[in-house]
Amino acid sequence: MWVRNNPIFRFDNMVTLAKGRIPGQVIIQFTDRCNAKCPQCGMRVTEKFERSKMNIDDIKRVIDVAAAGGVKSLSFTGGETCLYYDELISLISYAGDAGIEYIRTGTNGFMFMNSDKPDFAKRITTIAESMAKTKLRNFWISIDSSDPSIHEQMRGLPGVISGIRAALPIFHEHGIYPSANLGINRNTGGKMEITPQLAEEDPEKYYETSKKAFTEFYAFVEELGFTIVNACYPMSIDVQEAGELSAVYAATSEDDIVSFSVSEKILFFKALSDTIPLYRPKIRIFTPRVSLYALIRQYQNDRAFSYPCHGGIDFFFISAKDGNTYPCGYRGNESLGKFWDLQLKKIDQKPFCQECDWECFRDPSELIGNFMDILRRPVSFARKAIMDPEYFKLWLEDLKYNRACDFYDGRKAPDYQKLKSFL
Repeated sequence: MWVRNNPIFRFDNMVTLAKGRIPGQVIIQFTDRCNAKCPQCGMRVTEKFERSKMNIDDIKRVIDVAAAGGVKSLSFTGGETCLYYDELISLISYAGDAGIEYIRTGTNGFMFMNSDKPDFAKRITTIAESMAKTKLRNFWISIDSSDPSIHEQMRGLPGVISGIRAALPIFHEHGIYPSANLGINRNTGGKMEITPQLAEEDPEKYYETSKKAFTEFYAFVEELGFTIVNACYPMSIDVQEAGELSAVYAATSEDDIVSFSVSEKILFFKALSDTIPLYRPKIRIFTPRVSLYALIRQYQNDRAFSYPCHGGIDFFFISAKDGNTYPCGYRGNESLGKFWDLQLKKIDQKPFCQECDWECFRDPSELIGNFMDILRRPVSFARKAIMDPEYFKLWLEDLKYNRACDFYDGRKAPDYQKLKSFL
């Protein structure tokens, strides 16, 4: 049964859910400095703005308060966090010692350049050894395209793909299983025609092209040697249609490469969902299909179907620029002040926001929302399951798959015997 060993069924988590809360998550933007040129990000090195880095003591204070408040998950993001690698490792160790269970960070991959240098293996071994000494659970490496030349051109990091290929076995030897992190964009599958015009004129072709792009991407990262892969949904915010959103987290862009219309999102979310089952037996895919299904329904004007986000209630984003806390990286008009001034356990607010597609917050809100309904509104849950059996089926499959993937534990090798059941 998928219930067995599922962390959501631990007593402390069940008590939290019964109170209408989700086990907490905090994303700390360690810095907004970066050395890459990614067109899909407003923090690229070519952008002109005053760069920031959070004070180490302030971060430790956040960690202490988070641990005392029962926060389960902590992510260090950038910018490029590994520009300050020694400090980053120190903070990861501090968070582990404080009792944070799920600690994550990642890189644009710059450290994997120059793999032809004689000291490359030694340098990567030193990095892997230092990570292995901490309680870091997941380490992501950004990959933008199945075409190495396109990825390297987008990032401005020549030779990085061959370096990643050479580095992954070294990480695996030290019990670190990095995740490929895809920011969905028009180059995901290489040079393919994925345009707004195609979505309007020939939706079926757009869907098939998108499906091919995701297929190419999954095949590519598996061949590179990754054992886990995640997809970040496009986070471009149209200033004309932003509503209440104002990004404080500049991992967003108005560049055409990540600016998708509603009709496009419906098509490529469907294409992504339909591609995932083909690769679930081969590589651990972090993206829950039930979340994609709910987002599609939302974009088809069925907003009541999707669970609203728990940003500002159980999930929080802390900006490098001012050190303040926000409900998420995209509700920048709603500063909550310093994290240590929040009374986490006394927050009494119902989730309501569905304005962005930030999978870091939307995916867990969707996956865990059903558990809350089971405990608090069982009739409502039963009605939803009966009225939409496809949604309920996808949710159960996601839960079973999560367990087969050891809940995407980046410190464990994949168990392909378990994954075979998803053939």
